[in-house]
Amino acid sequence: MTDSIQLHLLQPGQRATITRINGAGALRRRFVEMGIVRGETILIERNAPLGDPVEYFIKGYHLALRREEAAQIEVTLLEESHA
Repeated sequence: MTDSIQLHLLQPGQRATITRINGAGALRRRFVEMGIVRGETILIERNAPLGDPVEYFIKGYHLALRREEAAQIEVTLLEESHA
């Protein structure tokens, strides 16, 4: 099994599975309301011109998160399939 890394460390085009959500209170509740839950697949779409926020694709919609927020989410990188 591969190790978990923080979501903000991934590069555009990489896909990962959410393994853990850190943080507490309102931030954690906000993540759940946005569909950021354990087991969900998330795709890193692109970075803003100055690097923050980052656009993600999860559950059929685009979501922008600040890097400090994304650092609270741990993921396992999925292997890319080259068809």
